[in-house]
Amino acid sequence: MGDNPMKAFVMNGIGETGFAEKEEPQAGPNDAVVKPTKGLVCTSDVHTLHGAIGERENLTLGHETVGVVEEVGENVEEFEPGDRVAVGAITPDWGSAAAQDGHPSQSKEPLGGWKFANVKDGTFAEYVHVNEADANMARIPEDVTDEEAVYITDMMSTGFMGAEHAEIPVGGTVAVFAQGPVGLMATKGAELQGAGRIIAVESVPKRQELAREYGADEIVNFEEGDPVEQIHDLTDGEGVDSAIEALGTSGTFEQCVKVTKAGGTVSNIGYHGEGEHVNIPREEWGVGMAEIDIATGLCPGGRLRLERLLRLIENGRVDPTHMTTHEFGFDEIDEAFRLMETKEDGIIKPLILFD
Repeated sequence: MGDNPMKAFVMNGIGETGFAEKEEPQAGPNDAVVKPTKGLVCTSDVHTLHGAIGERENLTLGHETVGVVEEVGENVEEFEPGDRVAVGAITPDWGSAAAQDGHPSQSKEPLGGWKFANVKDGTFAEYVHVNEADANMARIPEDVTDEEAVYITDMMSTGFMGAEHAEIPVGGTVAVFAQGPVGLMATKGAELQGAGRIIAVESVPKRQELAREYGADEIVNFEEGDPVEQIHDLTDGEGVDSAIEALGTSGTFEQCVKVTKAGGTVSNIGYHGEGEHVNIPREEWGVGMAEIDIATGLCPGGRLRLERLLRLIENGRVDPTHMTTHEFGFDEIDEAFRLMETKEDGIIKPLILFD
């Protein structure tokens, strides 16, 4: 590969997108080239497009994809051409010091495992280059569809991480702020982690419905009153053991701290794409001494993680496809981006069809 032109959907500058012709990628000794079959557009793609990580020019967008292996490097042992695979949204350098220290998503630099549509071309193209293929892809089982599998690449991995980092006691109470795709998977992750009571904060009826489907016991509608007061009322003033921030605003982060009891945990999985600071409410934080832990994380990558998530789908523990509200061909991807920005037409997650 590498001698022929291919089509890619690119960011030409802040707020500007279009299709471009690029050279097909080539696989290095440890790498692979994958031909996408299904993809998803993420709200973080929209943040990137509007400058959250700075200027980018002629950068292929996208980071959620599944497809068929087209080519592998000479040192790749786990995969061969024709394999149906899921590609992690985060593709770390597994030999980095950060990876060896237990933080592969931060490899080489903060957020360094996030390569697609950040420091290298992303996945909205006819062919995708995958570094360290043996470690950053997973083979999809025969009875798992491409549409199901594409959700493990980011939404399930990130959402479940939110629940894992929240240190929810078995039978404990958790509040999940915002029920977009990542928040919905945090809600499902909380259920799988053994939460005894799950409170979902959301105002959109369809998202409220999905939250209940994925395990929420109660819904707090922030349009009907202060969510902090509502959660304290529901918990008889105690607050929750854990709170998960899945929106990415300072306001919701502050609310998470305000509803978390002393000794509890706030788990942040929201992408804070705007503003200079995220504030911590001083008094509710016990003036710094309430033993409230604040955990943050970037989507965990790696084949082991992907294989475990695929097992949950394969054995019927979760069906992420209920979040798919729209489908678009690759040629229509600009409309998918527009809807993810405006959140019109009840969109939750748009599936991109490459074949």
